Amino acid sequence: MTRVATFNVNGVNGRLPVLLKWLSETGADIVCLQELKTSDEKFPEKAIEAVGYGAIWHGQKSYNGVAILGRGQVPLERRRGLPGDPDDTHSRYLEAEVDGLVVGCLYLPNGNPAPGPKFEYKLRWFDRLIAYGQLLLEENVPTVLCGDYNVVPTEIDAVVPHRWVGDAVYFPETRKAYADMLAGGWVDAVRTIHPEKGIYTYWNFTCRGGYDRSSGLRMDHLLVSPSLSGRIHSAGVDVEVRGWEKPSDHAPAWVDLSGREPL
Repeated sequence: MTRVATFNVNGVNGRLPVLLKWLSETGADIVCLQELKTSDEKFPEKAIEAVGYGAIWHGQKSYNGVAILGRGQVPLERRRGLPGDPDDTHSRYLEAEVDGLVVGCLYLPNGNPAPGPKFEYKLRWFDRLIAYGQLLLEENVPTVLCGDYNVVPTEIDAVVPHRWVGDAVYFPETRKAYADMLAGGWVDAVRTIHPEKGIYTYWNFTCRGGYDRSSGLRMDHLLVSPSLSGRIHSAGVDVEVRGWEKPSDHAPAWVDLSGREPL
């Protein structure tokens, strides 16, 4: 069994105690991190190595940033940055080969305020992801594209859907782009296991340091290639992490894949 997890840490150094505790407990084989908010040289490689994970990362000072961790190994980097726009300098995509899988870690733009330039950038980025995702599917190798997609696909993915109708994560164009990915062949691992259950990966912070459970959204996703769909054994969210001291506003989502096939 191979567990692939994704976690928007909302600042890898500021949330390092939470990340290290979770890594020590999760047993995930492959971990994708988003929103590192740190330059490459300040990524906490040694601390992560100390709990048993090798890492590659694509940092950016104060914003964005993605990383891929492998339990007991360093992932083999395949790509840094999403193709399609040579002028895009945001650190939002990293791809590696690890444990017999191709893994793409992504942090899709939030897009707020919307409408506006940031939302237009989000849709352009999404279009690039869809196009590149098709190239990955054409390679016909077992692939997982996971991360913070900043999209709430359907009403079931929000505790109170009407609260988000003016937010870029819930705009029709955003949801259509995600649906287009699924129509192109990608499989939503969590929805495969929980087709009708409200499952959430994000909750707003509150002024008292807790979190507003009524604000729950599912916008961290693990999409697998068709060749992996039959290997989805289980999937879920480590909701309890959201309640730890000084947590991220996201909780880790994961999928367990049975068996293993060579690339």
